[in-house]
Amino acid sequence: MAERTLIIIKPDGIQRHLAGEIIGRFEKKGFKLVAAKFMQISEELARRLYAVHKGKPFFEGLVKYLSSAPALIMVLEAEGVIDMVRKMLGATFGYDAEPGTIRGDFSSSRGYNLIHGADSPESAEREIKLFFSPDEIIDYELADADWLYGKND
Repeated sequence: MAERTLIIIKPDGIQRHLAGEIIGRFEKKGFKLVAAKFMQISEELARRLYAVHKGKPFFEGLVKYLSSAPALIMVLEAEGVIDMVRKMLGATFGYDAEPGTIRGDFSSSRGYNLIHGADSPESAEREIKLFFSPDEIIDYELADADWLYGKND
């Protein structure tokens, strides 16, 4: 069964012209893009997204950062997509991330981190509902799905 995850290319990723490169990595991996929108995230919406961090010292800065400029919000789908995306993202900040990961290849920051990916199926479901209504998520088949997801049974 395919699962879905929420991805946000954050303001620094957009401002640094990295959206295409990041999307390309996900497409090359074989993830299906089922929803996308470009928007300025309000502080209220950023607070709702990061509600689990409320009260932590970095919360207000995180809200300000995410709502500071436009972001690209997407839903990706594939079997095991959440775990695979988390591996592709790398450590939270580029300063610590391994080369070959998105953050490791494109960031050296200790504060900005280019991209958000849901960390669990429960988080993904909650976060997707913050940004997309069910009719904005498109269900379709990829023409090369058998080659991407095939099993040698």
